[in-house]
Amino acid sequence: MTGPLTDEALAALIESHRRQKGALLPLLHAVQAACGYIPETAIAAIAKALRISRAELEGVVSFYADFRRSPPNLHRLRICRAESCRATGSEALWLAAQGAPADIDVEAVYCLGACAASPAAEYDGRLLCRLDPARVARLLQEGKS
Repeated sequence: MTGPLTDEALAALIESHRRQKGALLPLLHAVQAACGYIPETAIAAIAKALRISRAELEGVVSFYADFRRSPPNLHRLRICRAESCRATGSEALWLAAQGAPADIDVEAVYCLGACAASPAAEYDGRLLCRLDPARVARLLQEGKS
């Protein structure tokens, strides 16, 4: 994530993807990689460039859980709540994370691919395995700005 997306940067991203078959998802990922979320200005510009309705575009963005419509917080904790992790204690991790500081996004995900080392979570893109509530509490405390 690099920060605000200028009109020029958005136009360049659109131009680099618009002629590609199935351009919508790669373009949305590129926009989010550039600024951390999909801003309203990008929705309007992408819809116009790809000749799709804003409603259709909003539907795609809202369908995929990895797309954000608002700027992310400073930190992101994603806790796996799939079966393997649930069986080994992820509900306790989820409960421990509910008091997270305002600058930490806490999100549920349904499989991080670490079933053999569950319960698992991802903190700022780093996979963490065999977690317990005390370690989650320490992460949240360390993550405070």
